[in-house]
Order: sequence, then structure tokens, then C-alpha cells
Amino acid sequence: MLNGTGIKVFSGTSHPELAEIIARRIGLPVSRADITKNSIGETNVRIEESVRDDDVYIVNTCCGAVNTSLMELCIMIHACKIASAKRITAVIPLYPYARQDKKDKSRAPITAKLVANMLQHSGCDHVITMDLHASQIQGFFDVPVDNVSAFLLYAEPSVILYIRTHFNLNDVVIVSPDAGGAKRSVALTFPSSLPHSTSASSATSMADRLGVDFALFHKERKKANEVSRMVLVGHVAGKIAILVDDMADTCGTLVLAASHLADAGASSVYAIVTHGILSGNALQTVTESHLEKLIVTNTLPQAANQAQCAKIEVIDIGAVLGEVIRRSHYGESVSKLFHEVPY
Repeated sequence: MLNGTGIKVFSGTSHPELAEIIARRIGLPVSRADITKNSIGETNVRIEESVRDDDVYIVNTCCGAVNTSLMELCIMIHACKIASAKRITAVIPLYPYARQDKKDKSRAPITAKLVANMLQHSGCDHVITMDLHASQIQGFFDVPVDNVSAFLLYAEPSVILYIRTHFNLNDVVIVSPDAGGAKRSVALTFPSSLPHSTSASSATSMADRLGVDFALFHKERKKANEVSRMVLVGHVAGKIAILVDDMADTCGTLVLAASHLADAGASSVYAIVTHGILSGNALQTVTESHLEKLIVTNTLPQAANQAQCAKIEVIDIGAVLGEVIRRSHYGESVSKLFHEVPY
């Protein structure tokens, strides 16, 4: 709980519900900002209270109109910067353009780096995000960071708690839908390397921490969001198979993996992902799939998705983000949050 001195939490328009949860966690109201659009679509921002010498946190995630959200965030950062805020932290649960992290063909941009430049030039001093899709994005930033170490916060403790309280671990096998998910495991297995790992949804680290079996899929893609072939490595017969990944977009990979797991004899199949993007026909695809449930966190708004698909379940990570803000503000250690869920 904060006393309100020297700290302000602002919300963009992308996910005000999450900002309210975070603010409630630390015992503060969401600070007032007026965000509007003019007749030609430009974003207008007016910070409606003083931020001079304050530690400012701006919550805006990557969802809906992504470009609008990103521009809105940059304008809010700039507005606080020129209003003499002491430090400005962008809280971006889902980092925009995270999948455009490398030059994968001729004349392709590295847009994730461009986004990092935009945030820094706007006046951002620190970034908090969750489950970056690619580890190299950490190196795109030059701004100083605090104990959130390379600005990476993990959703895994919340997911671990969910699995422990909802399943009999003797019957569980954790499954990575691709080899990349397995590669993102080493840092959570060895705490000393935590600041340099990529994703809390890494399947092998979860399997290690839960003491359960692990399996993975090798997949081949024809193009983005289209998998041509998947091969299961591991034993799942008679087990509750839990697919773990950082994001679910079209859900094609998860649904195909669930089908293969059912064919391999899994008693039931669940999927847990950090970012439930759920674009296109994803909700219908999930509804018609072998998945018992698709469990997502609320890094993105999920109320509309839950209304349309009974298989969607949401884990609240607002308390984790609120706690990291509190610890960051007071200069306390944040490393415990890699292993513990705050209450």
C-alpha cells in the first residue's frame, strides 16, 4: 500500500480495467488524464493533475487499434516529461510489434526496435512488460532500468499457482507447442540468470518447478500463423496435457496441437497463455477444438471474448503488476516476484 506521495498511475484507453486493478492493489486512485481525438483523428492528451517530481506509471497495452494505443502512450509519456515528472515508466503488458523483432527477409524492418526508439525519445525512463516474444527486444533499449532488471516481468508464478490449485499434478504433463517455448526455459530454472530470460510461459521450467513430465511439438510453418506439420515428442497417454505458450493469436497452432494430443491419448487438453490476442476466427476455432479450456491472463481485455466463448478463463495479473510498481517506487527487490504470487 502506498501513501500517494510522489507516485501517479495513469491509464491509456486500451485497457483501463487493468489500470484500475493495479491502482487498487497499491491503494491509489488512477490519476486524471483527458484523452480525446480531434476531427481528423489526432490524439489529444491533457494531464489533469500535477506530476512535477513524481514517479509516473502509464498503463497502456497493445490491443485493439495497436497504432493508436502506441501513439497515445508516446504522447502521454511526452506530456509527463515536459510537465517535469521525475521518472516515467511505461507499463506495457503486451509489447507492440514484438513479433517483428528481426530482419527475416530482404528490406524488412525491425519494428520492435523502432517502437523502443519511439518510447525512449518520448521520454520514457523505464519499461515494464510481460512475456516478451523475443529476448533480443531487451537489447533494443538504452534507458536505465531498476530492479525489474531489463524490464522483464514474468506471468509464470500466477500460472504455477493456477495449475497447482486446479489439477492433480500426478496426472499432468506440460507441453510446449513449439521448440522455441522449450528454449525459453533456462533462466527460470536458474534464478541467477532471471534478468536475461525471455518468457515465463516456458514449458520446461514449469514442468521442473511442478515436478511433472514434459513434452513438446516440433512444427514447420509454410508462413506466419499457418503450421504445415507438427510432430509430438514425449508421452501424454492418459495424462492431462497443458499447453503453455506466450500468446494465442489465431489459435491455429494451439488447436492443432490439442488435436494431436487427443489423438496421442491425452485424457484432456488445456492451454495456458499469457497474451490472449484471439484475432480473426480464433474464438470459434477454440470453441470447436479439443481444448477443454483456454486460460489467458488479463494483459488484454477479455470480457468480450469470455462472453462469446465459454472455454475462455482469465487469470488476473493486475496484483503482480501493482506489486512490481510498489517495489519499484520504494526501491525494494523485485526478484521475489519471479517465484511468488503477491496477495
